[in-house]
Amino acid sequence: MKVLVIGGAGVFGSRLAGMLVRDGHAVTVAGRSEARTRAAAHRLGTAALTLDLAGDLSPVAGFDAVVDAAGPFHAYGADPYRLARTAIAAGVHYLDFSDNIDFTTSLAALDAEAMQAGVFALSGVSSVPAVSSAAVLALREGLDTLDQIDSAILPGNRAPRGRSVVESILAQAGQPLTLTLDGQPVTVRSWSRPRTYDLGPYCRTAHMIGVPDVALLPGATGAGTVLFRAGLELWIMRAGLALWAATGRVMPGWMRRLVHLAAGLLYPFGTDWGGMVVEVTGRQGSRWLRRSWRLRVTDGQGPYIPGIAARALLRDPAAVPPGAGPAIGPLTLPGVEAALTDLAAETEVREAELIPLFRRALGPAFDTLAGGVKASHDSPCTRVLTGNGTVTRGRGPIARIAAALFRFPPAGTDVPVMVIKWPDGQGGEVWERRFGGKVFRSHLRMDGTRITESFGPFTFAIGLHAQDGALHFPVTAGRLGPLPIPRRLLPVSEAVETGTEDGQTFDVTLRAPLTGALIVRYRGRLARAQTA
Repeated sequence: MKVLVIGGAGVFGSRLAGMLVRDGHAVTVAGRSEARTRAAAHRLGTAALTLDLAGDLSPVAGFDAVVDAAGPFHAYGADPYRLARTAIAAGVHYLDFSDNIDFTTSLAALDAEAMQAGVFALSGVSSVPAVSSAAVLALREGLDTLDQIDSAILPGNRAPRGRSVVESILAQAGQPLTLTLDGQPVTVRSWSRPRTYDLGPYCRTAHMIGVPDVALLPGATGAGTVLFRAGLELWIMRAGLALWAATGRVMPGWMRRLVHLAAGLLYPFGTDWGGMVVEVTGRQGSRWLRRSWRLRVTDGQGPYIPGIAARALLRDPAAVPPGAGPAIGPLTLPGVEAALTDLAAETEVREAELIPLFRRALGPAFDTLAGGVKASHDSPCTRVLTGNGTVTRGRGPIARIAAALFRFPPAGTDVPVMVIKWPDGQGGEVWERRFGGKVFRSHLRMDGTRITESFGPFTFAIGLHAQDGALHFPVTAGRLGPLPIPRRLLPVSEAVETGTEDGQTFDVTLRAPLTGALIVRYRGRLARAQTA
């Protein structure tokens, strides 16, 4: 095939062009800079074409397929699909590397034109959503339900960085991000809620960002929850971006340039090992299963991965049905893996049976819980509960200090409540409690045979037990960092969940040690959001 790769002198486009040359295609690399484009073409052994996406696009008609590997796609202006429409009108297949939610999802508006022209126009022909969705569709086979998809891209620090990808992350860090959680749209902050992923020889931490998967895969697969994270290998880069994201402000252009400069200075550190993880969790009969596809890349070859989907599809374009839209469906996982064989890459699939946290902690007693209580804890996936509650705050300095330390909500009656239970990837859960506009979190996990709950540096052992269908959470021990808290200095906790016909009630009271003075009490009703 005659293939035009726009952005073929860039980090990702040049790698794709090289792979297409090895596959026997007649490749032309294109870009705005004549000197840079010609240098890349000479290095790759391809033809060169100077082309500005805002200028004359008529040369596109001389090719069988055009791949836009340039971007950033969120900045394509008032006519973002000018290239796609030009290609379709000329009877040329169109593919792009977009990871922007709006750009990728909206390409479907050109579906009728592509069908009539007998060509395909696919957006997101990259690591997401093309490769990630191919893995999801393969992993879900044989599952009775698909409850959660959790994916991440985890590049090494010394792998070359695509500027458009970095710009996309910096542009959205700290901004509102709407996710589908437990079947409901929930807004969170981009570049938040870190999770560590196991790639086998090493682990990487990643933060939530918006990519087409979070908008497209709930409808395409029926998954109740879809999450996606991106990682930076160096903790100082992750922490710095997280601090900025916490401000909730849009990063100005001068700061983005400064971040690019700092990333360049840190380039010698870390490794050139990268990876990708795609996890699905669902039921098979009475069992919860988590299946994961792991891709590991060494020798700095991570930048080849975004081009793998286009390489696989262009190996057999006749197998791709005509039409326009996101690249979900036409690519298979075997096709992806076949396109990796000449790279320093390896893949594996893992499967593990999961037992929900509270079922592990309670054992047979878990099945004595009332229906609403049992249902809210009988899943290793993200769960969203909504309802309303009343908050009573204590008076005095101890109550005020405790409220500030643990971020307890202010007093109020009939306050809207949302509780989100996030799996942490290691068998624990992060509980995010939203009382009106106030949010406070805790991390629950197993410590031997007991559950602990952490609020920042404070960790408390919970004497979790079931009684008369209700669930009780008394505090039995505590520590501040590694230092044990004397028993008489522990807060007095009275916390119970009871079942209702369609959900549960909660009643949590915390009192000060020694005096027994009220710190906070919050109580109310909750039900799963998708059934509330």
